[in-house]
Amino acid sequence: MKRNWRKLSLIICLTVLSLTLLVSIHADEGMWLFNNPPRKQLKEKYRFEVTNEWLEHVQKSSVRFNSGGSGSFVSRDGLVMSNHHVGADCLQKLSDEQHDYYRDGFRARALDEEKRCHDLELNVLMSIEDVSERVNAAVKPDMSPEQAFLARRAATAEIEKESVDKTGLRSDVVTLYQGGQYHLYRFKKHTDVRLVFAPEQQIAFYGGDPDNFEYPRYDLDICFFRVYENGKPAKIEH
Repeated sequence: MKRNWRKLSLIICLTVLSLTLLVSIHADEGMWLFNNPPRKQLKEKYRFEVTNEWLEHVQKSSVRFNSGGSGSFVSRDGLVMSNHHVGADCLQKLSDEQHDYYRDGFRARALDEEKRCHDLELNVLMSIEDVSERVNAAVKPDMSPEQAFLARRAATAEIEKESVDKTGLRSDVVTLYQGGQYHLYRFKKHTDVRLVFAPEQQIAFYGGDPDNFEYPRYDLDICFFRVYENGKPAKIEH
C-alpha cells in the first residue's frame, strides 16, 4: 500500500513539474490591430515584410457574424467558411418538424437549394480611422466621471452618425486599451446570407471549452455560407 502511495506521489510531482514547465513557455504569437501590425518584428525574425496591400487583402477577406463568431471569404462567388458552432444559430432557426439541420447536417447540391438564414448579417471591415482626439476633446477638466462618460458617449454617437450619413456603411466607434484610443470602424453589411453546407453535429463537435484552440482536432468543425447581392452570389475581390 505504501509503495502504491509513493508511486502516486511521484506521478503527482511529475505532473505538477510538467505543468510548471508548460506554463513557463511563451507562445510566439499575438493579437494585433490591422492598422498597427508588428512590422519590424516580423521582418527581423521571419523576413516577412507586411505590405499595406497584404493587410488590406487579409482585412477585407475576413467577416464578422452578427450572431457571434468570425469567418472568411474562400471564393470569388461569395462563399464563406466558418466553424460549425458559429453556424449553429442559422441551422437551428432553419430547422422544422421534418428537418433538424443542426443535428443531421445540410448540403445544397445547387445554388437554388441554398437556404437563406433568418436575420443573419455578415460584416466586412472596410476602413479604420483614429478618432481618439475628437472623443477626448469632448471631456472637460471640470467634469465628473459620470459627465465625462456621457460626453464621450455623445461624441461617439455623433461620429458614428456622421460616418453613416457620409458613407452608408455600418459605423462603430471601438474603445481600445481601456479608453487609451478610440477607432472608427466602418463595415460593409451583407444581409442576404445563405447556408451551403454543414456536417452533422456529432461529426462537427470539437469537444467544447476543454478542447478549444487545441490542434489537431479530430472532427469536421466547419460550416459554409454564401453571400448574395441583388439575388445573385456576390462578386468578392478579396
